[in-house]
Amino acid sequence: MIRSMTGYGRAQEVLGGKDITVEIRSVNHRYFEFSARLPRAYGWLEEKLKGVAQGAASRGKVEVSLLIQAAEEGTDAQVAVNAALAREYVEALRGLGRELGLPDDLTLSAVARFGEIFTLRRPQENEEEVQANVLAVAAQAAERFSQMRRAEGEKLREDILNRLVSIEEKVARVEERSPQTVAEYRQKLTARMEELLGKAAVEEQRILAEAAIVADRWAVDEETVRLRSHIAQLRTILDTPEAVGRKLDFLVQEMNREANTIGSKAQDVTIAQVVVEIKSEIEKIREQVQNIE
Repeated sequence: MIRSMTGYGRAQEVLGGKDITVEIRSVNHRYFEFSARLPRAYGWLEEKLKGVAQGAASRGKVEVSLLIQAAEEGTDAQVAVNAALAREYVEALRGLGRELGLPDDLTLSAVARFGEIFTLRRPQENEEEVQANVLAVAAQAAERFSQMRRAEGEKLREDILNRLVSIEEKVARVEERSPQTVAEYRQKLTARMEELLGKAAVEEQRILAEAAIVADRWAVDEETVRLRSHIAQLRTILDTPEAVGRKLDFLVQEMNREANTIGSKAQDVTIAQVVVEIKSEIEKIREQVQNIE
């Protein structure tokens, strides 16, 4: 089953006394590109979360965000005061006041503005437990992320298959019309020569030789056969489980090349119009393929 490169997955659980939320989102990108948004205290989990993302996507620009909060109100964190440093601030300020002849109006709230005297101490966390809990939530988010990408991929697959049917119908019109163009050219050539030389002077062999040259120059059967072959290959690839975006992109380029060749070789207005329709369908497929992993 093909997968879209666009996806989103979110999971939230309370584990180990922590409310853990993991979100995974992705958009189109030629290669795999990873970024993470983590609380500063949990930056060490980035590589582990990258592994989760790589397990869920082989292409695309993938972002993982992590939010960890205490599950209950209150905290085990402790505030420590560096009294010696606070004393140094007070003495320095009072010395400055005496030197400048200013009144001593120091208050506790004034001293508290010097943030360097406070240190927030948190209890040591069990990193193995935290990692296990975060990865458990991340696995849930990754599964939902993958489900969305598979669902989007199925929609892309159905659209592409419908367009392939449309292209085949148009190729059949080209194959039906192509021999008629040579026959029409032969009739016009015969009529023109009869007009110029008279009916008795027209050489049938010369007409046949000229028509054969034109038929060879205008023939598009090789291109239509290759175009049908590319369509068959594309259908087969759409049913493979691995990442197929690059293969599809290559095949679409080949299909467009064959359509261009048909348009340049077939000197016929009707065929030219059909080729425009074929190229329009190929372009729409190309746009869809850009979103396939």
